[in-house]
Amino acid sequence: MVIGAVAGGATVSSQLRRFLPDANITVIGKDSRMGFATCGMPYVLGGLVESMDSLVSVTPELFRDKKSIDVRLRHEATEIDRPGKKVIVRDLDSGETEALPYDKLVLSPGGSARTPEIPGSPSIPVFTLRHFDDMAEFENYLERTHPQRGLVIGGGFIGVELAENFRQLGIHTELVEHHGRIMPISDPDMSGLLEQEMKENGVVLHLGREVRSVTGDRVCLDDGSEFRADFIAAAVGLVPNTELAEEAGLTIGPTGGIATDPFMRTSDPDIYAIGDAAEGRDWFTGKPKRVPLAWSTHREAFIAANHIAGGNTEMDGLLGTSITKLFSLTAGMTGMSEQMLKEENMAFKTIIHESRSNAGYFPGNGKLRLKIHYDPDTRLILGAQAVGEKGADKRIDIIATAIRGRMTMDDLAAIEIAYSPAYSSPKDPVNMAGYKSMDRPGNRTDGK
Repeated sequence: MVIGAVAGGATVSSQLRRFLPDANITVIGKDSRMGFATCGMPYVLGGLVESMDSLVSVTPELFRDKKSIDVRLRHEATEIDRPGKKVIVRDLDSGETEALPYDKLVLSPGGSARTPEIPGSPSIPVFTLRHFDDMAEFENYLERTHPQRGLVIGGGFIGVELAENFRQLGIHTELVEHHGRIMPISDPDMSGLLEQEMKENGVVLHLGREVRSVTGDRVCLDDGSEFRADFIAAAVGLVPNTELAEEAGLTIGPTGGIATDPFMRTSDPDIYAIGDAAEGRDWFTGKPKRVPLAWSTHREAFIAANHIAGGNTEMDGLLGTSITKLFSLTAGMTGMSEQMLKEENMAFKTIIHESRSNAGYFPGNGKLRLKIHYDPDTRLILGAQAVGEKGADKRIDIIATAIRGRMTMDDLAAIEIAYSPAYSSPKDPVNMAGYKSMDRPGNRTDGK
């Protein structure tokens, strides 16, 4: 049995069917749709993706007819009876409950959007964006009322993507982030490039600030500044949905996620956990780490299904590789940031390389800033970030691969990267970062 029918649940059940063609597989999901692409929701609101239905790639009927998987949407698992190996499930429409047996159980409950406390007496709606019905309600509001002014609370991935899409709709957009910069997981200099891009595209930033109160449609910040908004979009992170696991007595780790071993087993060997609510390990430190991103969810789904079927492939650590689009820029990162390295007391040096994405004379080239942290003794790569008009994704993917391959800065110089004026340079920015970390034979430099 699988609890959760979005990315993790849909993927793990499909993998289980591939590995175990004769197994009885049941999927329980609270949402009205299954397997929808949550990462695409801001772009539906902005009109870049024309239909919200295009985010739905699978249906219960498809799973039933082609995979013989029983998917029950609008159902909620309310209790896990571990001794009896049963799950109590409630139909959210009829209210009826039943006990469903399992041999192996996979928890993929996801997370719930944090809703900030907003003092005062607001007369404007507050939206979060986590479930399919959240998106449908928000899109309906935008189409029905045509708001002129919006407030985004939160400057992480979802917050900046929402701000961009609101500006695409012509909405005057103000963004409040309590950290001193947007995308606080990035290094400050890289965040600065994104802040400048947002300002140039009309987003008003209030950094290091918090909402003090909202009265009617008037927003007051903690520095005394005031402005009006027609709606609020809250994007201040998510809380892992661990209540069911906690009530069942499963171990919750220090990150707040469900503790798992390298096979995604929980403290009960017959129960697995994947996705936003699961806790994994950091690639570098081995410490508990929770990465609520799509790639890790899909990989964990494979690991769990593989192990249930008798395999022994392990989840060997998370880098947290991520990327986002912001107007004309792309921002990506992998591995450790400056702040993470300092918190772990890890020695590091840094290379920064600024160039064009491909041959400067070729039409369509763009600016690119590549930043790499590495161990000064072993020269192993510890992390990288890229911000640019073109080619940031390619470079971050190369470096994420290099980290997994335990490659050094010298290896970056030696990678034979495909070259044509339309795509790169004879010495790609990745190669150049490797070369810049070298001084002369026998000596090294930090490249600064």
